[in-house]
Amino acid sequence: MEVARDDTEIVSALRAAVAGKVGKERFEMWFGSSSRLELDGDRLTIAVPNPFFQQWLRANFSSHIESACRETLGKQPALEFRVDETLPAPHATAVHPTNGDGDCNSSPPAESAPAAQAAPQPSAATDRPNGAKQRRFADLESFVTGPSNRLAWAAAESVARQPGEVTPLLIHGSTGVGKTHLLEGIFTAVRRRDRRVTTVYLSAEQFTTGFLEALRGSGLPSFRRKYRGVDLLILDDLQFFSGKRCTQVELLYTIDTLLREGRQLVFAADRPPAELSDLGPELTTRLASGMVCRIELPDYQTRLGIVARMARRFGMSVPEDVAQYIASRLTCHARELSGALCRLRATSQAFEKPITRAMAEESLAEMIRGSNRVVRLPDIERAMCEAFGLEPKTLQSGGKTKSVSHPRMLAMWLARKYTRSALSEISHYFGRRSHTTVLSAQKRVDRWLADGKSLELADRTWNLDDAIQQVERRLKTA
Repeated sequence: MEVARDDTEIVSALRAAVAGKVGKERFEMWFGSSSRLELDGDRLTIAVPNPFFQQWLRANFSSHIESACRETLGKQPALEFRVDETLPAPHATAVHPTNGDGDCNSSPPAESAPAAQAAPQPSAATDRPNGAKQRRFADLESFVTGPSNRLAWAAAESVARQPGEVTPLLIHGSTGVGKTHLLEGIFTAVRRRDRRVTTVYLSAEQFTTGFLEALRGSGLPSFRRKYRGVDLLILDDLQFFSGKRCTQVELLYTIDTLLREGRQLVFAADRPPAELSDLGPELTTRLASGMVCRIELPDYQTRLGIVARMARRFGMSVPEDVAQYIASRLTCHARELSGALCRLRATSQAFEKPITRAMAEESLAEMIRGSNRVVRLPDIERAMCEAFGLEPKTLQSGGKTKSVSHPRMLAMWLARKYTRSALSEISHYFGRRSHTTVLSAQKRVDRWLADGKSLELADRTWNLDDAIQQVERRLKTA
């Protein structure tokens, strides 16, 4: 460790005191040749090679350094952690976590060698035990597109066609909307096109497990070669990393390495980067730097296409009126539609009868009753009209006066809050052409609520909170 010459003996004693508090191995890891101490009167400067070191030392070792200063110097100098890029970067070192993933005393991920120098890794989806059956992956051709997911599908197809052009790609949306299908489709397409492309597909949980195993003894260098030497890294369920600081840091350095090399990164999460605050600003800004695509809940036409596609895959003959019945009654996600078809197939086989509308109504009654507990667009419209004395279909008209447009915006806001309908469905139902109208209405009502605005609804002035409560009471008793 380099020190200011005038204070060599003092800082040498301080060094020994810090080492005694944090342990020799940890001291060499964090305060070795990659760092420098400088004592100047009442200020102790800790020079480090990069911002990550600066943040980590300040967060994890300030109290140890302060205690060592009090014992060695008899006083508490001001601490300053300063980046000095002339210092050598740290080398990878085997380390041990202290309490799981939340607060481990690991070394920062070292700069990996260029991918061309890394040991070649086989393309694989996930690590499987010997003899385990390989998972069957979906493909992009079987993905049913519609207004709710077309942009995400187009981005996935672009990545599959030319990895590295759109990186990173983040696809987000609620459960069951097709995020994993698109990720698997990219993996399948790239592997079919060129098996020389090194590709890894795994979940955030698998990445975390592998990282912790590497920390506990299997070796960080091989873990990093495996994921930093690939051409395409596909990572599902990013929200799983919330609260796992050590794994987040490892992922951050993995992302940076791959981006510098121009490699392709594809992620999926249940929400957009701005709402993944638990991942920290370093990660979320990198996620937002590429292509971010949201998948909405499927609209009716998309659900109808999903039913038809699944029926063909299951080898089922489903009449058109039955398909329409399923798509109109079950509006959550593709898994629900799949469950309905599986139930119909089992019923048909058990009673040796063809699938009909009557059979579907009887067989799926319980399933649809459960789904019917979800508020629907007609429920919103009816509750609004009843609460404020509006004529039926008023909210679906093209009227632009405040007496019509304000209740319609409020209805759209309630539809976003209480229904599972896609943006395109909400806009179409209320007579609008574009889903952006719904987003605009939602922002407008949110602003009204923040400002405590009152609205003219029907024949009186309403406080907005009171107006919303009027509608909500009717929805609960419907």
